[in-house]
Amino acid sequence: MSFPDAVFAALRTDPSKIAVEHGQRAVTKTELLNLTSRIAAGMRAAGVKRGSGVAMTTEVTPEALAAYLAAWALGARVVGVRPGFSAKQLDHILGDGLDLIVTDAKLPALADTEDEPLILTSRPDQVARLVYTSGSTGLPKACAQTYQALADHYTWNPDTWDAPTAAMAAACDRFLLFGSLASAVVQDFLALCLLHGGTAVIPTRLKFPDVLAEEQISFSIMNVPRLYAMLDSLRDNPLDLSSLRGMLVAGSPLAPHRLQEAMERIGPVIYHQYGQSETGGLTITTPAEIAAGRLDTVGKPHQRAEIEVRDGEIWARTPWMMRDYWENPSETQEVVVDGWIRTRDLGELRDGYLHLTGRARDVVIVNGYPVYAGPIERVLAGHADVDQAYVVGPEEVLHAFVIPMPGREPSRAELSTLVRDELGPDSVPATITFIDSVPVAPSGKPDKAALLRRDRSGPAPQLVTGSQHSLDT
Repeated sequence: MSFPDAVFAALRTDPSKIAVEHGQRAVTKTELLNLTSRIAAGMRAAGVKRGSGVAMTTEVTPEALAAYLAAWALGARVVGVRPGFSAKQLDHILGDGLDLIVTDAKLPALADTEDEPLILTSRPDQVARLVYTSGSTGLPKACAQTYQALADHYTWNPDTWDAPTAAMAAACDRFLLFGSLASAVVQDFLALCLLHGGTAVIPTRLKFPDVLAEEQISFSIMNVPRLYAMLDSLRDNPLDLSSLRGMLVAGSPLAPHRLQEAMERIGPVIYHQYGQSETGGLTITTPAEIAAGRLDTVGKPHQRAEIEVRDGEIWARTPWMMRDYWENPSETQEVVVDGWIRTRDLGELRDGYLHLTGRARDVVIVNGYPVYAGPIERVLAGHADVDQAYVVGPEEVLHAFVIPMPGREPSRAELSTLVRDELGPDSVPATITFIDSVPVAPSGKPDKAALLRRDRSGPAPQLVTGSQHSLDT
């Protein structure tokens, strides 16, 4: 079935059922379909056709969801723009051959048209979406997925669901829809809800973990930092989370003792997934496997995902992986090799389960998104008072170590602002520590692990005011 026709077929089934709740507003399946067809007509009138580039800079609303579906119905190349990009990065994204930029202010005008039949016009080899990720140069790279890739996707095509995916879909009676519709993970698990016939719940008050109980949520996705904050809250303020039947945790490695705690405090509902923007989801650990003691693995490969470990590095191939980095052949050549994605993560396969052992790339996951240390180091070192800068990030938090110019003492607030303006808030270090020298590893390279160990055994690092990242993005 062509993408996204499976969703439209699901919305035509049981048409009076609520598809989206937004506060007190309830949108039925028929109403969502009609809204999608009106916005598609408005986009067509604005010049959108097959192959057009359409950027989405919207909040999470029923209209925004309909706009994504409408653009795909027209065969457009959809660019989701998530919060957190700097002005320079936004200029890079929005200046890339777009035909329409959709904002919340434009949606009412787009929807103010007559209903038209939703007729899919895409071609399998055309690009359906660009998923932007941080780049090693500081400018975001766009992972291009085709319409065929999304038609084959492990969540978007119910004919190909494996057992764990089907179980997650069955738990999606009330799916918590929050964060950003630009997120591929949000889109892909929202698909499970719509295809299952569930209701996507958009909360007006987003406070974790309270929102799960208040809205009687049955399934949610979760990044690791937010999960940790939830667990800290639940220790002192237990909640009845019995409505929850599934929670997918993804975005970064999950410490085994915290995974065990999540199963105990939230319930035996945790799914742990590993993947990348380039590959999509690769592996999954189910609640039953976690309960059986599989705490140190990111799980078995999805049914149609292939994983190989070559010289310690993880390589992957799936029907839904990116075709290439959009208009970036040099980066593509480094990552896509003979039809495989070189993840640049390190791991090993044991008894069919993938175990992560490290990251070959110098990258930190912050708020569920990869942030590269190199661009941050270059921005810090570009300050007149800074000689050298090193950035490390265990446990989803960035720490900067700065060697000042002789006789100088840079302003931490000024350095923080410099990074924020150039790279966006997710790249701002939580701490900036001034040091006299950097330890050197046997290879002759700076030993960042030794830097962090020395920092933890020495005086408390200096916090940067306002640099802590929100868990609600």
